[in-house]
Amino acid sequence: MATMESLIGLVNRIQRACTALGDYGGGDQAFSSLWDALPSVAVVGGQSSGKSSVLESIVGRDFLPRGSGIVTRRPLVLQLQKTEDGQQEYAEFGHLPRRRFSDFSSVRKEIQDETDRVTGKTKQISPVPIHLSIYSPNVVNLTLIDLPGLTKVAVEGQPESIVEDIENMVRSYVEKPNCIILAITPANQDIATSDAIKLAREVDPSGERTFGVLTKLDLMDKGTNALEVLEGRSYRLQQPWVGIVNRSQADINKNVDMIAARRKERDRPGGDRIYGVFDNQLPAALRKLPFDRHLSVQNVRKIVSEADGYQPHLIAPEQGYRRLIEGSLNYFRGPSEASVDAVHFVLKELVRKSIGECQELKRFPTLQSTIAGAANEALERFREESKKTVLRLVDMESAYLTVDFFRKLPQEVEKMGPGGNPRDNSPAANVDRYAEGHFRRIGSNVSSYVHMISETLRNSIPKAVVYCQVKEAKQNLLNYFYTQIGKKEGKQLADLLDEDPALMERRQQCAKRLELYKKARDEIDSVSWIR
Repeated sequence: MATMESLIGLVNRIQRACTALGDYGGGDQAFSSLWDALPSVAVVGGQSSGKSSVLESIVGRDFLPRGSGIVTRRPLVLQLQKTEDGQQEYAEFGHLPRRRFSDFSSVRKEIQDETDRVTGKTKQISPVPIHLSIYSPNVVNLTLIDLPGLTKVAVEGQPESIVEDIENMVRSYVEKPNCIILAITPANQDIATSDAIKLAREVDPSGERTFGVLTKLDLMDKGTNALEVLEGRSYRLQQPWVGIVNRSQADINKNVDMIAARRKERDRPGGDRIYGVFDNQLPAALRKLPFDRHLSVQNVRKIVSEADGYQPHLIAPEQGYRRLIEGSLNYFRGPSEASVDAVHFVLKELVRKSIGECQELKRFPTLQSTIAGAANEALERFREESKKTVLRLVDMESAYLTVDFFRKLPQEVEKMGPGGNPRDNSPAANVDRYAEGHFRRIGSNVSSYVHMISETLRNSIPKAVVYCQVKEAKQNLLNYFYTQIGKKEGKQLADLLDEDPALMERRQQCAKRLELYKKARDEIDSVSWIR
């Protein structure tokens, strides 16, 4: 990790030097460009596709100019540098190396002012990049290049060549084989019309270095979804698609901060909440297991002595080791079951929200509650199967211990004396196998083995949960609906389609009023009007 961070820092310094020397790539230069040889991550998308929101979401700060039409008129090389926790966030520009910006609204203004210094207060573009470094404990070491938004038509104040000029500028960055492309595409537009995907396909036909980012998921038309795009069925890339929810203009006007925006984004799809179970909840639960108490010297002495019985062990207390390990592995059952329950809760909440948001089902409350009951019943079955699987993983570790671990024990005992010190082989040496150091070493060996098992289960439990619950719900939940509900006929089906009594009463009232209007119309038509 330290080597990678040093490498990123080196690339950042070389990019700054290239800009200072006038080498920013993509030009008709007599010599090869050093800039073009450097690795980079370019953010590409059409105007108003959500590029600014993506970058601000990564940084966690509002710092980019916003507006309609072309806003980004110069490439912005954004260098993120992680600092120690508790340090103040600040930004520095390459053209103002000794000035720190702690107010990020001033950063936005300086980007706009520096753009105007080169392009003037017009709608012209320039290939000369702006270098911005942001130092924060909330970012990762990363360099991103924000490019002008692709457009199809030149507006008033722009030359007719602006469309081609922007495309050529963007192409000069993304056509490099060592450039990773973040192709930003709004979810409320047809993927076939995406400017970013079109350009990425031309320069990266295999899709090996293209990451598709689907923005504005919350602005999709009702009745539509982004499933085909996110699963790669509409347009397949070698890398997975990523869906995000941008801050709306109303959120920006209300000064909704990035923390609240991220919370809103997490609450929408649910996938991030499931990942949080595996990435946060499960590791934290494993770290809190009381192995220190179980492997204390007193408890180790007690278990080893009980395992030995009337005949003390000769070399290594194998039965004592086995009992200590099996007892330790039993602690993994709790976090395993808790992970299953946490994912089950997320899936239930997703189903509840989905059923509640379906307008068609609101007409039929009986059908709505029946579908909800069938869904919960299916999810409960998936949970039980998932629990059996994860507990089986724990039992498998208890049933067969790694043999190499035990084979090393006689060698370690032979090499080491009481207290973990090298053995004194002199005739006067008399090893007391029941000294405190002996039991402490046994506890340490068991702790090492249990830690190895903990890492194994930390990786295998999420796989089992996703396979038994998430994937199963995704593939078979509808089939369960068909089995439980789709075969109902006659009175059972009629009962399911009973509408809300209030809605039925309102319909009857409307029908009576309609009949009254018809009679009134007939009465009016029957009158003979005489001038």
